[in-house]
Amino acid sequence: MSDFTGNFWSVYVAGITLAGIFGCLLLLWLTARKKVSATADNTTGHVWDEDLTEMNNPMPRWWMWLFVITIVFSLLYLVAYPGLGSYQGELGWSSTAEYEKEVERANKELAPLYAQYTARKAEEVAGDPQAMAIGERLFMNNCAQCHGSDARGSKSFPNLADGDWLHGGSPEKIAETIKAGRVGAMPPMAAAVGSSDDVKNVAHYVLSLSNSPHDSLRAQLGKPKFAACAACHGADGKGNTALGAPNLADDIWLHGWGEQAIINMVTQGRTNTMPAQEGKLTDAQIHVLASYVWGLSNKPAPAKP
Repeated sequence: MSDFTGNFWSVYVAGITLAGIFGCLLLLWLTARKKVSATADNTTGHVWDEDLTEMNNPMPRWWMWLFVITIVFSLLYLVAYPGLGSYQGELGWSSTAEYEKEVERANKELAPLYAQYTARKAEEVAGDPQAMAIGERLFMNNCAQCHGSDARGSKSFPNLADGDWLHGGSPEKIAETIKAGRVGAMPPMAAAVGSSDDVKNVAHYVLSLSNSPHDSLRAQLGKPKFAACAACHGADGKGNTALGAPNLADDIWLHGWGEQAIINMVTQGRTNTMPAQEGKLTDAQIHVLASYVWGLSNKPAPAKP
């Protein structure tokens, strides 16, 4: 209900809920008052299949009271718990609070398990099979949706197993990225580069940096125009991990390869967001997860017995 600026929908939902409950009560009352004319033998006169006769016996009183109790219970429930629009209930219960309690309880139970890894360096944790099994589960539950179950990513989602890092691949940087998240933004640069022909020339120059198929003449013309991009990607196009600017000379393409893909990037820009996991994962879990991710593209140190 908090998605709406007014209280109309809250009142609307509450009204329908209460109307349904009292409508059931009214139907029950009308049904109880209705009398069916019976014959002398206490039947309604309806017969099916020659010998199935409908009797005129009233509904058992205990059955009627079950309906009444159900209605009373529903009203008491709506007073105690959320259910009437934005009304939170007298007990203040919420699914979010219940979830947070369960997570807190689970984290306390798992704390001794993670404690054995927090004091060890990530390079050593990455060489521990038990820690990596835990790290893999954490990755599958929190990261695989974007980066894939094999951590090799897909278009616009970085490959975490190839050693190519936008913000640096040290265990500390990986943990920092997991904890705080990242927002990578490339603004539209077409106006700074020049005409549409200049943008095309820059695209071919970028392709030439990794020896990808390109038009060498256009690449030569595009080199001076690349100065507009050098502030982030560097004069040699090898990127800047401090800014999260990709290396354009390593033949690894996050958002697609080829002339048109590069033209689209220069013309339209791009914003990529990695959500922060702080609050969702504990520091100990982030340490194990960062160790797992680091180990995907590095040789872990042997685990100590």
